[in-house]
Amino acid sequence: MPEYGRNVLNMVEQVKAIPDKAKRTEQARAVVKVMESLNPQVHQQENYAQKLWDHLYMIAGYDLDIDSPYPKPIPEVVNSRPDPIPLNTKPIRARHYGRNIESILELIAGEPEGEVKTAMIRSLAIYMRQQYLIWNKDTVADETIFQDIERLSENRVKVPEGLELSKIAHDASFSRPGLNLGFGGGSKGGKFGRNFKKKGKK
Repeated sequence: MPEYGRNVLNMVEQVKAIPDKAKRTEQARAVVKVMESLNPQVHQQENYAQKLWDHLYMIAGYDLDIDSPYPKPIPEVVNSRPDPIPLNTKPIRARHYGRNIESILELIAGEPEGEVKTAMIRSLAIYMRQQYLIWNKDTVADETIFQDIERLSENRVKVPEGLELSKIAHDASFSRPGLNLGFGGGSKGGKFGRNFKKKGKK
């Protein structure tokens, strides 16, 4: 454990060599106090005192016979890896919409027919249209979005007849994430460009 340094390792080795258990325990407490002073950030952790004793055992290679105030850590438990997080490996059918759209469609498909479901479909369609315009082209027909909803839901979500989406403002801008960060050059280069010109102007 590099945060404690080689001197602590040497101390622990000397403690292990003490034949009397009571004396080993006494010296082990002294080493733990040294470890605490060398690694003060350990105080930010819960049960930090127990963690220091655990670290002492780890430095000793778990081969330390003392009367510790805490249970001796088990190497198999300390060194065990966390359980892997299950990942959804199912391919995304429409990448420009994302995987969450499919999850939302699953939710909507389970809703009973009525005004609430229609409102959910309309809100989803508006969002899907925005995502479509970000990654594809400047215009898209509402019917295209409605067809995508029914296709991605495998026809379990039917768009009500006569459903209309709100109009897109003529000055609406749908930019890809990470673009238009406002630090280009020129007179329209954003805040950074304007500030650069002002500072450089004599």
